[in-house]
Amino acid sequence: MIKNTFFTLLMFCLLTLSAQVKATNSIVLLGDSLSASYGMQQNEGWVSLLNQTLNEQNAPFMITNASISGETTAGGLSRLPGILSKEKVDYLLIELGGNDGLRGFPPKLIKNNLLQIIRLAKAKDIPVAIMNIRIPPNYGPRYNQLFTDTFAQVAKQENIPLLQFFMEDIATNPKLMQADGIHPNQAAQPLIVEVMHKQLNQLLLKSSK
Repeated sequence: MIKNTFFTLLMFCLLTLSAQVKATNSIVLLGDSLSASYGMQQNEGWVSLLNQTLNEQNAPFMITNASISGETTAGGLSRLPGILSKEKVDYLLIELGGNDGLRGFPPKLIKNNLLQIIRLAKAKDIPVAIMNIRIPPNYGPRYNQLFTDTFAQVAKQENIPLLQFFMEDIATNPKLMQADGIHPNQAAQPLIVEVMHKQLNQLLLKSSK
């Protein structure tokens, strides 16, 4: 009797664990230094902090951080096939374009790279979302407008979600920025976690319907 009860309990635990593993979605984040913990330890960045929160909450998704400092849309495009072949990818989130903009790359080139990234993922039936990126205003109103419009155009053309840029309210607060005026500091990371936690929850909720 005891042996049977133990066996039943063991099977229940294994099935429960298996269900939890299957329910965990891997969101691969293809990003740049804003998501790569630039200027701080890896475990101090927003992605690591958010994963800690998700783990504590037994959330149905975790983030695989494929972000590297200095990454451009062309770099992301060249890396993506290798990422898709090695990683479990249930959802792709693109946070790229900032370095392209800071280098004054043509918006048409940025758009083309983003479209190719999205289509590579779609070819493997991977849902995609893209983040709306902004750059400092000193690049001039015309370039800034063309640059910003690129992300909305891509999202509309490919019919994918366009996420709010997590630096939107942080970049204008010097207390939350590193000395270079481009990267968020350690104090900003929990605030980014709040923004991204909410957006990713909404994103997966919509995609599950």
